[in-house]
Amino acid sequence: MGYLARREHSRKELGLKLLAKGFNSESIDNVLEQLAREGMQSDQRYIDSYLLSRTQKGYGPVRLGMELRERGIDDELINDCIHTLEVDWMDVLQSVRTKKFGRTLPVDYKGQAKESRFLQYRGFTTDQIRQLYKSDD
Repeated sequence: MGYLARREHSRKELGLKLLAKGFNSESIDNVLEQLAREGMQSDQRYIDSYLLSRTQKGYGPVRLGMELRERGIDDELINDCIHTLEVDWMDVLQSVRTKKFGRTLPVDYKGQAKESRFLQYRGFTTDQIRQLYKSDD
């Protein structure tokens, strides 16, 4: 309960934390089932909270999906949530790019490659990045 009082956790995260505290896996499964039944733990709520937080920090859909997979969230649930998220990814992309590199787009290949690598690391797709550089041609 203490973990959930601080922030939302995925089922996998809670399980790993309880396992690290020395609880056996059968007890953990029972507790996690009870928490889910009572609505105290919800992967859906966790995803919503996580996506909002990380999107505001300038991360793209690819990275968000990867991070959620690492936290034990089902691929189908991830895809549904990311696709229904009302975010203009191009606005997020432009904001992240401008914050890091300034308003002026590079004109040479080397500059575009450097920025593209950074934006891919932040989780934006190659198509989104290409669209950014094409929109200013």
